[in-house]
Amino acid sequence: MITQVLFLSAIIFVIGTLGVIVRRNAIIMFLCIELQLNAVNLAFVALSRYAGIEGQLFVFFVMTVAAAEAAVGLAIIISIFRHHQTVITDNFSFLRW
Repeated sequence: MITQVLFLSAIIFVIGTLGVIVRRNAIIMFLCIELQLNAVNLAFVALSRYAGIEGQLFVFFVMTVAAAEAAVGLAIIISIFRHHQTVITDNFSFLRW
């Protein structure tokens, strides 16, 4: 059972990684990062059944970070959209040094 859940978690994480690499829309990339965080949460919950409660505590902290990331990330994306009228990351040369 645990191998199936970990395999599903790995597939979801790979889908999220491919989405971040392939897509150029900042909102889609943001959603793919959230998908990666959920895949990690699924792995933590699956492993916590065998290792103890520590995995569930890690899930709590990852969800807290994801909520903060969602608030700050969406604020940045909205700010960029208001300034440039697009969320396509190819046009964001001002983010480079």
